[in-house]
Amino acid sequence: MTAVPLTSLAHGAGCGCKLPAAALLPIVRGLPASPDPRLLVGSATGDDAAVFQVSDDLALVQTVDFFTPIVDDPYDFGRIAAANALSDVYAMGGRPLTAMNIVAFPLERLGGDVLREILRGGHDVVTAAGAAVVGGHSIDDAEPKYGLAVTGVVAPAAVLSNAGGRAGDALVLTKPLGVGAIAAARRRGAAGDALLARGVEVMAELNAEASMAALAAGAHAMTDVTGFGLLGHLHGLARESGLAAEVDAAAVPVIEGVPELLAGDVAVSGGSRRNREYADGFTTFAPELEPWRERLVCDATTSGGLLVALAPERAGEVPGAVVGRLIAGEPGTIVVR
Repeated sequence: MTAVPLTSLAHGAGCGCKLPAAALLPIVRGLPASPDPRLLVGSATGDDAAVFQVSDDLALVQTVDFFTPIVDDPYDFGRIAAANALSDVYAMGGRPLTAMNIVAFPLERLGGDVLREILRGGHDVVTAAGAAVVGGHSIDDAEPKYGLAVTGVVAPAAVLSNAGGRAGDALVLTKPLGVGAIAAARRRGAAGDALLARGVEVMAELNAEASMAALAAGAHAMTDVTGFGLLGHLHGLARESGLAAEVDAAAVPVIEGVPELLAGDVAVSGGSRRNREYADGFTTFAPELEPWRERLVCDATTSGGLLVALAPERAGEVPGAVVGRLIAGEPGTIVVR
């Protein structure tokens, strides 16, 4: 489709190009919070999306998410970016209704056909989610970026934030990890087409069914796993729930072929390194932990699965793997065994 690989124009890949959590969170927390009582979930808790109540039985779920290319295929880039943005609504227990395209693109260099394929990929995933693309905004930019602003709906009583976890809750992860490692290795010529295809399949999958299953199972808290890695997002859920967490590293699902990549540094991106440095402030790693598993739980993920906290006896009702539990302890601290 394009003679210029999309990833060659990007300084980072997908959600791995997020600003570092350690630097961003103090800035965001210093901003004034809205006093409007209709704002059920705002920025103070670092949740996946905002929730604003408009009536007794209806609230809006609003989010925006965009990033640089994580793959070279334009259509797949569009699909992945759309699934990633929609995931924020699913993480709140909501249902997406509308989406607006966000485009930064070097049109003269890459041409209209490439942009059309990116937008087509996004449109197809939004349509599969039962929502509608209703417009958007574009700017000229030497570095391509694409994503969506998404509006969804949820019943106020059904909102699942990152702050409702309870001591003893099981933690279920609904997608395997490793897409960040695949993207990093691919950029360095160390990941073949078959492994890339497995990563694309994981990233393009919607979290709709997992979200519905979590709601039906009476989940207490939920978030999605993206650029800050499993530990970064679990840290936020545990902190806002006032609890600590334990992770069973051997239980964390992983895409086939990724353990071999993570045996060395070839698949460790800059975002994943920042995640590991950030995790040092709240995580204790067991000394016997295999190095590749330590890298995996810090992998800068794009369009990852949902991390669901719920009663352990109902964990089997949510598709995925039980990767740990919430426990009493210093809020936000994690032990990886």
